[in-house]
Amino acid sequence: MKKMMFMAMMMTIAITANAMSYNEAKKEALFLSDKMAYELRLTDAQYDAVYEINLDYLMSVNGHADVFGPWWDRRNADLRFVLDVWQYNKYVELAYFYRPISWHNGSWRIHIYSHYDRAKFFKPHPTIFVSYRGGHNHKHDRFYADRIVARNAPAPVARPHRDAPRGGHHASGHFGGGRR
Repeated sequence: MKKMMFMAMMMTIAITANAMSYNEAKKEALFLSDKMAYELRLTDAQYDAVYEINLDYLMSVNGHADVFGPWWDRRNADLRFVLDVWQYNKYVELAYFYRPISWHNGSWRIHIYSHYDRAKFFKPHPTIFVSYRGGHNHKHDRFYADRIVARNAPAPVARPHRDAPRGGHHASGHFGGGRR
């Protein structure tokens, strides 16, 4: 019995040892979101939402198996509600945004650093930087969809994954503010 409890404890330690700390996830989400704001020309509302989505994703991955698992799918689904069609298409085309992290030799690899200087920021911190501690992705499946008004628009050209919605609707309004 003691041996089984010891094995269970060691497995728990091994599993949680791979997770990013809150402060590390916050730092990486800020850097990634800042670059997305710059390249995708995000509005302030979009910037706040993208930061929340990126932080939730980074706090949810616990190791190699999670990098492109359900939390990555959730991140992409949430971003479809926040970004305009052209922004989402560009996001999918840029691997350092679309697949921002990988697990290599026992540690995280953050891909955006291969394209940007670590000291360079384009925007001030999002307005929710201090107050948001994560968790919107755990509330329900459509947190960002429920915050905006949908409009009819062409479907994005790139389909990100098996969970991509079908049809010609794309949400915007509150976040995107119209076509660009």
